[in-house]
Amino acid sequence: MTQELTRTDGPTTTFDSLDPVTGDVVDTHPVHGDDDVRAVVADARAEAEWWAALTWDERKDHLLAWKGVITRRIQQLAEQVHRETGKPHGDALLEAALAIDHLHWAATHAEKALRRRRMPSGLLMVNQAATLEYRPLGVVGVIGPWNYPVFTPMGSIAYALAAGNAVVFKPSEHTPGVGEWLAHTFREAVGRPVLQVVTGLGETGAALCRAGVDKVAFTGSTATGKRVMAACAETLTPVVIEAGGKDAVLVDEDADVEAAADATLWGACANAGQTCTGVERVYVHERVYDEFLAELTAKASGLRAHEGDDSPIGPITMPKQLDVIRSHVQDAVDRGGRAVVGGPDAVGDRFVQPTVLVDVPEDSLAVSEETFGPTVTVTRVRDMDEAVDRTNAGRYGLGSTVFSRARGVELAGRIRSGMTAVNGVITFAGIPSLPFGGVGDSGFGRIHGEDGLKEFTYAKAVARQRFKPVLALTTFARTAEDEQKLVQTLTLLHGRKGTLPKRPGRRARG
Repeated sequence: MTQELTRTDGPTTTFDSLDPVTGDVVDTHPVHGDDDVRAVVADARAEAEWWAALTWDERKDHLLAWKGVITRRIQQLAEQVHRETGKPHGDALLEAALAIDHLHWAATHAEKALRRRRMPSGLLMVNQAATLEYRPLGVVGVIGPWNYPVFTPMGSIAYALAAGNAVVFKPSEHTPGVGEWLAHTFREAVGRPVLQVVTGLGETGAALCRAGVDKVAFTGSTATGKRVMAACAETLTPVVIEAGGKDAVLVDEDADVEAAADATLWGACANAGQTCTGVERVYVHERVYDEFLAELTAKASGLRAHEGDDSPIGPITMPKQLDVIRSHVQDAVDRGGRAVVGGPDAVGDRFVQPTVLVDVPEDSLAVSEETFGPTVTVTRVRDMDEAVDRTNAGRYGLGSTVFSRARGVELAGRIRSGMTAVNGVITFAGIPSLPFGGVGDSGFGRIHGEDGLKEFTYAKAVARQRFKPVLALTTFARTAEDEQKLVQTLTLLHGRKGTLPKRPGRRARG
């Protein structure tokens, strides 16, 4: 039994969301087809006009009212997440808390980031008054993931709403109840369906891409992201793609080894490793490699996933992911790697036990492809230059982590990734003012922060003539004398010779 199971009750096609621990049905939801999705988007268009016409303060008040409802019912939301994903209740609570903080930031910072402002006109266009503002696109489609069904899509939903857009949200078929809960509480707080939900499988997401929305924000695998882009290309609908990752931890010789090991284990195994910015590989300076591995091995050996309510690690939400995890671990072992904790037998029917792999070739699946399970590879490197080179060699570039007392920021700047945490892990995701997103096969565009607000707008530039220009250049009445004055003006403004930087002198040899 899987969460892709569909059935038909009369004329309406439905599907079941399942508890991944027990396989029991959590709830039954409709599969919205093309016509259904188009109708919802059409309704959202009318709501978008009302929402965009509100003042900044009015929108902020509505969003803060919604924030209040979510906060008061956070335990209810966490339970819904727990039932549909299987993640521990405490982890679901943390996810919801972070989403609330982001909603507050977006609501209270949208005006400052997007409102109309004066811009410099330049000496040549001094007679013009220039302004710039960021206007809402209209209706934004959000296609959310199952691994963080509140926090991740809210990184698009909250920021799109704060920017003045209506939103149509297609949650994962594994967590439709979470999406419906968010839409229900929004309507309760605001009184209007500015946020609406459509449910279904992949075909419903494709229908949303073609339904006339003004932008699509997608979170999921790189392969699915490419299909979303292809569908959106049919109508030139712009997209934000937050795809997979293969995030690395770099441990320098001066690192706090115990803290690095603790962060690595949490980053690799929290949410059963089903985190796009989770830790999947570690590069450790040879001088602290043995100490780090001993710390990580000891900590990982004491961590167990089980069916009890007190399990620190939940199940693998998508059953088919078990085969991916098993194949990556087996490939690593077959190619000379060793499992110092866990191994191929750690992959069960629903749960995967923590697995630490060493001596794994860099071109193995466990190092080069996204595993999305509670596994991690640990590799000895001669120095941080080698660690940076190996980190940047992959095709993903989402997040990363550096543990170093002296060189953390320097090393972070050399890593090709959209985000880096120094002496912490995934900390950037919890800071609302920082943009979230990647490069390469990890996608493009940004959610969170001012970049996330602007992602769901278009820039509107206005130039207003304040007085007649000294030189009338944009007219057929322009004279040769006007053109000569233009040349003279340009020469005064821009005609000076540039000064090249001096080359460093050579020291005299004694």
